[in-house]
Amino acid sequence: MRLKLICCEVLFREMCACIARSPHIIDVEFLTKGLHDLGCVTMRNRIQEQIDKVDPAQYDAILLGYALCGNGTAEITARQIPIILFRAHDCIGVFMGGSDLYLRYVSDHPGVYFRSPGWLERGQNLDQLALEQTRRQAGVGYTREELIEKYGKDNGTYLWEQFTNYTKVYRQLTYIRTGVESDNRFEQQASQEAASRGWTFDAVNGSLHIFERLVNGAWDGPEFLVVPPGKTVKPRYDGAIMEAV
Repeated sequence: MRLKLICCEVLFREMCACIARSPHIIDVEFLTKGLHDLGCVTMRNRIQEQIDKVDPAQYDAILLGYALCGNGTAEITARQIPIILFRAHDCIGVFMGGSDLYLRYVSDHPGVYFRSPGWLERGQNLDQLALEQTRRQAGVGYTREELIEKYGKDNGTYLWEQFTNYTKVYRQLTYIRTGVESDNRFEQQASQEAASRGWTFDAVNGSLHIFERLVNGAWDGPEFLVVPPGKTVKPRYDGAIMEAV
């Protein structure tokens, strides 16, 4: 098969490692992590734009390196060829090897925040100007004073509290080892971040088997949603997470 992969850059190292071992021809396009900061509608529209540029005469299917991602893939439509994406709320469960493992860990470690190689590498240092622009479009990159100046005292203070509220919810940072690291610098960076926030730190071994199945064409089973031509991704509020309608 010849497949087109449209993927979040957070998965760059893991996807490249799996693509190198895939039996299929895969053309890949990575989109900026900053899409997550622009809201689900903008994120969805950007991904759909890239899907609609794919020539259906050249490919057997389109792979999405995305999960539901805060409804960022909800309402995405397959045109003339199928779309396949992770049936998960976000990529953390995929990194950990499955939603069951993820939910079990979260249940045992309430208030946990996750990092992976890509979340550290692509979320910081690379193209800081572009990252800051996307953050500010979403309102996230402002100081309290800037928000008050822009929206008034009451609204600005409220927005600041909402944007920084996660620091009150989380109390642990867990780094997911995915096996693609060249050294331990990402794990050390995550550990230092946890210490700077006053959080406890843990590191767990993840798995690439769901990534491998995506690029190998093994789409049967609950880990994937296959969206036939003419169907649209719809969120579900049960264990199925999403469906094609």
